[in-house]
Amino acid sequence: MEWKLFADLAEVADDREISVDVDVGDGATVGDALDALFEAQPSLRDRVLDDSGAVADHINVLRNGENVHADDGLETTVDVGDELALFPPVSGGRVAE
Repeated sequence: MEWKLFADLAEVADDREISVDVDVGDGATVGDALDALFEAQPSLRDRVLDDSGAVADHINVLRNGENVHADDGLETTVDVGDELALFPPVSGGRVAE
């Protein structure tokens, strides 16, 4: 399964795409895939999780372009071919005059 990382998360992991092994045949969830991502890239854990171990409020977790918080959160099941992504807050740019 592929995770796509954006902004500073890609910098922390030194890559924009990370492959992880998740057995989708056993009802794997986004949370399982996130745990596999942290095993592959432990440096992401402190950037993605808050002090209680939950995904920080400012991190968006997407499955196939949809925020998983609108579904079952990290308990959302994953299927072969799903695209998972982590988006931190993004700021900057220029205000048009």
